[in-house]
Amino acid sequence: MSLAELPQLLRPRALEPGDLVVIAALSGPLHPPYAPDLERAVAELEGMGFRVRLAPILEAGRPRWWSAARPDKIAEEFNGLLRDPEVRAIVAHDGGHTVFGYLDLIDFDAVTADPKPILGLSDISLLHLVLYARTGLIGFHTDLATPGLGGHWERASAARREELRKLYSTLLTSTEPIGALPADPSWECWRAGRAEGPLIGGVINRIVLAQATPFALPLECFDSAVLFWEELGGQASYVWNYLQIMRHSGILDRISGMVVGVPEAIDGLDSPEGSPTLAELVLDVLGDRDIPVLGNVEVGHAGANLPMPLGIRVALDAQERMLSLLEPAVRPVTGTRPGG
Repeated sequence: MSLAELPQLLRPRALEPGDLVVIAALSGPLHPPYAPDLERAVAELEGMGFRVRLAPILEAGRPRWWSAARPDKIAEEFNGLLRDPEVRAIVAHDGGHTVFGYLDLIDFDAVTADPKPILGLSDISLLHLVLYARTGLIGFHTDLATPGLGGHWERASAARREELRKLYSTLLTSTEPIGALPADPSWECWRAGRAEGPLIGGVINRIVLAQATPFALPLECFDSAVLFWEELGGQASYVWNYLQIMRHSGILDRISGMVVGVPEAIDGLDSPEGSPTLAELVLDVLGDRDIPVLGNVEVGHAGANLPMPLGIRVALDAQERMLSLLEPAVRPVTGTRPGG
């Protein structure tokens, strides 16, 4: 696919008060001990002014293996939500290990006909990457409903919760750019510099594995992109190898900057035995590629997440520890046509 054939950026229409948001099990099931977290997630979305409904598979709670249901059943429900004009946004209840099982069953025409925000991370970041590659749909890399809105948000300070509510609400409803995301003192400049380009990313293992499928992003999607990634679990050596695969594939030669999320439960990082820090690991693979790298940003599994709208242009200044969203993720409401 040439650059001229890449899909144009596809923005959902802005949400309005009273719009219906559906929480769906797009990957893993709801485990009974986390039902209160799901209830809190519903309350958070209702507090933003939306109507909220749980999708049938999530309500039924009859998991199959590690999944909420068979992949074909999840795809059937997902496609129904994509086609339903009343549904204005879909929030993934949780991540998991199922999205690869139904990529070939997604109704991409329904996405194009009525684009709507799909919110989530972890396994859901694979959906963002594939939908962006196939349709140009902006991916809403945000907290999941149950472990995020109802879990990590609950454990955050009141000021942080209010900050996140405003960010998420603005992302979904405003046609003005958010601008600079609120920086935390924990952000680290791993390599100084500035960059500007489309924001692309997700869980690093999903980025790499997606590129081995027919649903891979064309390499042109990474031209001048600001690549963000995070990882949960596994070994530091796995992350090093994922980055090496990106190097071999040419991705690292195309991007203009990198944002690295807070690592979570990765063995072999910064241990007394002389293992590398995550910064050392990243810079080792980048070599002499002179691109800015901002590390330890609140993106991923370690806690409450900043929203990262995949596909929109951003500006990165690693030395100043600044990441700015230069475009809105949604477009104005015009007329009454679904999605329009």
